[in-house]
Amino acid sequence: MTVTLFPIRLLIAAFMMLLAWPFAFIASVGRSETTVEPQCLWRRLVDIILRIIMRVMWFAGGFHWMTVKGRRALPTEAPILTLAPHSSYFDAIPVTMTMSSIVMKAESKDIPLWGTLIKYIRPVFVSRSDQDSRKKTVEEIKRRARSGGEWPQIMIFPEGTCTNRSCLITFKPGAFIPAVPVQPVVIRYPNKLVSKLVKGFLFLPIYTPSEEEKKNPALFAINVRRIMAKALGVPITDYSFEDCQLAMAEGQLRLPVDTCLLEFAKLVRRLGLKPQNSEKVLQEYGNRARKLEGQKLGLEDFAHFLDVPVSDMLRDMFGLFDEHEDNRMDIREYVIALSVVCRPAKTLETMKLAFKMFEAEEDGAITESELAVILKTALGVSHISVSHLFTAIDVDDTGKITFGKRSNKTAIKIFHCILLKNTDLHSAPYNDHQTQPSLSTLKVRGAATSKTANGICPEFSDHDGAIDGLKKHN
Repeated sequence: MTVTLFPIRLLIAAFMMLLAWPFAFIASVGRSETTVEPQCLWRRLVDIILRIIMRVMWFAGGFHWMTVKGRRALPTEAPILTLAPHSSYFDAIPVTMTMSSIVMKAESKDIPLWGTLIKYIRPVFVSRSDQDSRKKTVEEIKRRARSGGEWPQIMIFPEGTCTNRSCLITFKPGAFIPAVPVQPVVIRYPNKLVSKLVKGFLFLPIYTPSEEEKKNPALFAINVRRIMAKALGVPITDYSFEDCQLAMAEGQLRLPVDTCLLEFAKLVRRLGLKPQNSEKVLQEYGNRARKLEGQKLGLEDFAHFLDVPVSDMLRDMFGLFDEHEDNRMDIREYVIALSVVCRPAKTLETMKLAFKMFEAEEDGAITESELAVILKTALGVSHISVSHLFTAIDVDDTGKITFGKRSNKTAIKIFHCILLKNTDLHSAPYNDHQTQPSLSTLKVRGAATSKTANGICPEFSDHDGAIDGLKKHN
């Protein structure tokens, strides 16, 4: 089949894309990107032709039959279509079937051939180079959604990232901020991987927000997600796009599956504590924490340090760091956790910040117990053994190590490989009746396991002078 059928399918799919390009190009010539033009007869004909061409392309790709149930709402009835789950590039099928507008990065329109097809559906472009891009995108969605059906429907995947379809993660509020009726659309996949990957699409009834939901986009998103999850027969989770980024970050430290940093990140978002300029704020926090020299803080002092009022959510966050349940916490642990959440792929920067807060004034070194606190916090686990790691780095048996100014590649490899493969980690398991961890289950409990849930020893490339490394204390 690979020698006979695949080349034929690939040839047909490529030919269909080439065939669609001149139609999309002609229909896009002279059309404004900011104002609506009447959909004249010949452009409606082009629209039908492009849908047929795209359907043939997907057929050649193996998507032979796709069941579509429910009635698609008109743009005047529901200006926004919300789709879930978002699990693969094949979720583009409903876009080509409906020719709805989507939200895409601005660079996509410059892709040869495919960029012309993208511009034809008049997407809402997001520019990564523009600092105000998010605000402008929301304003553009609101403008189109409130146009009374003049613009094409906007199709949005509110999860904001691809998932494995086992649940629906937290919806981002962009589709719900305009406070207009939306039509939920669920994508149904078969249970087993067969040639027909997509089972079909289900257009659910239009959801009209209440007055309370119009004022609260987050509540609007939660209620729509609940309806879509019920239609799919899957649970919902409070984890979000940012949590997925944190869990899958390509840093040198791979977080365990049951890390409590995901709960910490959720509280950071709810309290609005994630800084805009993270590098500057983290350095400022680090300097302030260093001056405290390990002094433990109470809840009131913690609130004063963050310049926020005492609340139930702040108490929950305080409880994450109140390890001995004596109503005291080490603010340095908060700064380390915040650094991991804000910079998940910059592990060595987090380690550098941690060493700066913990190191002794006289020699700039830290002890084994201090290293354990740093790594335990950075991984979000309740117990960690660093004896083998510390011994491997402290070859002169001084009882101290420093974060050197020059990269010691051997030490870095030992550091990561021992940490990710051989270090004992433990964070409290969930109870059988819990759907997600509560703060009370994040305390030390039970014996340590022998390895991280998804740790590997990564390959390290040569980056002389680019990063700082660990070196033994002389």
